[in-house]
Amino acid sequence: MDKEVQWESVPPEQFPVLKAIGYAPVSAQQAESDDQKMLMAMKASKLEAYKELAEQVYGQKIDYKVTMAQAAMGNEQLKASLQGVIRGARVVKTYPVGQFYATEMELDFKQVYDLYQNAQPVRRVKAVKYY
Repeated sequence: MDKEVQWESVPPEQFPVLKAIGYAPVSAQQAESDDQKMLMAMKASKLEAYKELAEQVYGQKIDYKVTMAQAAMGNEQLKASLQGVIRGARVVKTYPVGQFYATEMELDFKQVYDLYQNAQPVRRVKAVKYY
């Protein structure tokens, strides 16, 4: 049988806005001048904010290993990992806080939805006609 499938877009009912703050110590940056340290701390705090957003979107994988012998000695192994792509985030505010630099970011899922709609529209079957 031949058929014709009609599709329709299905937008979500609501779009959350995620917020994250990243911090980086200015003095720990490896640079020659204070200005360079400040710039590096700005970039590091932005990366930390991206990491925070990725944790909220994708979660974080935790590996924890301990044996009974290790538990008695207090020797535990804990590993965490995170992998993801964040699109559509924007810097809301960036500022120094004492010896740290902070970057506030937000991720509006309405914007993320619009970005993905252009690339790969989310659709569902509206009607099917059989001939």
